[in-house]
Amino acid sequence: MPRDYQLQPFRSGAPLRIDYEGELNAQQFAAVSAPPGPSLVLAGAGAGKTRTLTYRVAWLIEHGVPAERILLLTFTNKSAREMMQRVADLLGGEQAQLWGGTFHSVGNRVLRRHAERLGYRQDFTIADREDAKDLLAACITAAGVDVKATRFPKPEVLGDLFSMALNTGRPLRDLIAAEHDSFLPLADLITDIQRRYAERKRGAGMMDFDDLLALWLRLLRENADLRDYYQRRFQHVLVDEYQDTNKLQAELLDELAGRHRNLMAVGDDAQSIYSWRGADFANILCFRERYPGAQVFKIETNYRSTPEILALANAAIAPNTRQFPKQLHAARPSGAKPVLVICGEAGEQAAFVAQRALELRDEGQRLDDMCVLYRSHFHAMELQFELTRRNIPFSITSGIRFFEQAHVKDVAAYLKLVTNPADELAFKRLVRMLPGIGGKGADKLWTAFSSVLGPVAPVAPVAPPVSDNDGGDIPSAPPGPHIAVAPLLSAVAGSAPKKSAAAWAQFTATVSQCEADDVREAPGRLIRLVVEADYEDYLKATYENPRGRLEDLEQLANYAEQFSGTADFLSQLALQTNVEAEENQPRDPDEERLKLSTVHQAKGLEFGTVFVIMLCEGLFPSGRSLDSIEGEEEERRLFYVAVTRAKNELYLCHPLLRFAQGGGNALQQPSRFLGELPKELVDEWNLRPTFNAYAERAPSPARTDFGDGEADADPVDPGDEPF
Repeated sequence: MPRDYQLQPFRSGAPLRIDYEGELNAQQFAAVSAPPGPSLVLAGAGAGKTRTLTYRVAWLIEHGVPAERILLLTFTNKSAREMMQRVADLLGGEQAQLWGGTFHSVGNRVLRRHAERLGYRQDFTIADREDAKDLLAACITAAGVDVKATRFPKPEVLGDLFSMALNTGRPLRDLIAAEHDSFLPLADLITDIQRRYAERKRGAGMMDFDDLLALWLRLLRENADLRDYYQRRFQHVLVDEYQDTNKLQAELLDELAGRHRNLMAVGDDAQSIYSWRGADFANILCFRERYPGAQVFKIETNYRSTPEILALANAAIAPNTRQFPKQLHAARPSGAKPVLVICGEAGEQAAFVAQRALELRDEGQRLDDMCVLYRSHFHAMELQFELTRRNIPFSITSGIRFFEQAHVKDVAAYLKLVTNPADELAFKRLVRMLPGIGGKGADKLWTAFSSVLGPVAPVAPVAPPVSDNDGGDIPSAPPGPHIAVAPLLSAVAGSAPKKSAAAWAQFTATVSQCEADDVREAPGRLIRLVVEADYEDYLKATYENPRGRLEDLEQLANYAEQFSGTADFLSQLALQTNVEAEENQPRDPDEERLKLSTVHQAKGLEFGTVFVIMLCEGLFPSGRSLDSIEGEEEERRLFYVAVTRAKNELYLCHPLLRFAQGGGNALQQPSRFLGELPKELVDEWNLRPTFNAYAERAPSPARTDFGDGEADADPVDPGDEPF
């Protein structure tokens, strides 16, 4: 009979560079130094979650685990960069072999190596949200749906449905019945669109964001050798914000940790607020059932907020029944009590926030260290009017994303087509820029172009040889030979309308220049070439603010120069669509702007002063959420996230009146969350205006000491609900 042989954890004989016990508190050290096996780290708000994760990575490396055997997964590019840099700082040098990044970026990295197993070329392109919408619209047209005669869901709605079904593992028909029952008579047709969409993506050598996860999971499940390889390669898997994982992500983690079970999941159940986009609260709540014998570590010392704010935060979350009980403790000295501000009406609430922000600024606090939080964007409507009237500069954190702007996507289409001539969306976007070519004309031209192009993708599945499990990379097939696009455009020139003949010739010449050997793999040069060749004239004739847009494209070209190849740049471009516009634009470091944000957008941020507004029943919590205990508890977690953003001062604002449908003001009941707070934890302020603080009047003279006072664009947030 075989007998078990216990391998003891390897420990390096060299002295440790880091004094872990000296630099971490006792709870953090316990998690960082945990023995192998599954572990759940419940890190409360402001308790040093990132610090714990990065020190854990350093601990593993210093104790003999090779960096290439560690996988660190996060949810945002920003947090991934920050963690990788912190590890490098701790260990005195970059850990180039450490795999770290978002789920989607790591999925892209894996799929690039083994795309042939799934019938894709390695140079597949990634469809962002706008690309997906366009492709779905093409599928609707191809299916012969008369959208004028039938209330058929728009492409954006279909995309959300397909994404939610995939990420939550729910059958599409069940999801339609539960979330969009008015579409039930169309369920068969919607399912057909889903099939067409998948076929078109595959035929175009394209994956969307959901494919980066779903196909990664499929790759592991259908290829035992690859599954075994990656399970052996990643001896330790660490994941940040585990409470935000969906079913698909949790299953990916299960596959990766299936052999060794060395999964460290770090998160906070009290900050699980994204069920509307598919996050599954049960993943963290039931972690010990998923991983029997898992250790649970609680990190409850908060370094962000004063004891008074934390006392209120603990009281705010206490009524939830489905949670891991925690008590945040402050490392900071005492401060001011949170303030409950009773306002007469919404305009008075806006006047209070504006006045108090100016008072705090006069006391020495910067405007950009203050934030106004709300449940949904429309809650801040009066406040935006008031700030504009007073010429107080503000920014809205959900501004239009830089990489999703139309002119950026136009130029990127040239790069996509040159890199992957089977990219239907890039081709159609480009030809629709030419005079006399609309949607139908683009379809006709694509048919002609694709017939000349021939079947370049998908390729036949190939099984590359697998290494001997020593941690080395599995060799992957080299990318296929470049297919020249310009000759194909010349071949179908006769299919273009006569009025576009000259423009088609210029388009072909530009593409030919882009395909030159010394340009094709230099994305920065490609962008400048496209702009100089013919796009600048199109931009000036089509868009407002052409000067600013040209500056954007120059910044994009500068950004692209850091990449070694065009395919790499395009992958990053698609993966960056969650980066805020203001994070990518140059900004005067002395410029101050009051921050306005939904609570969902502010998660992970902190500010010296926080105002939480519109704390009215039916607004925060939202009325829709109160249909279930689960919905109410998630709203309470959202409130908890809001109050724990504050470091020094916290103002909870409740207007007694607010405009209602049909005109006039309606009485507003205070949020149930305010009623759950012990009275001794707050100071109550009743406003006593000496005049109509919100009377409509002409704007006052501009204050010149703040900046230009312009607000960022304000698209609808996924958390918004109608009034």
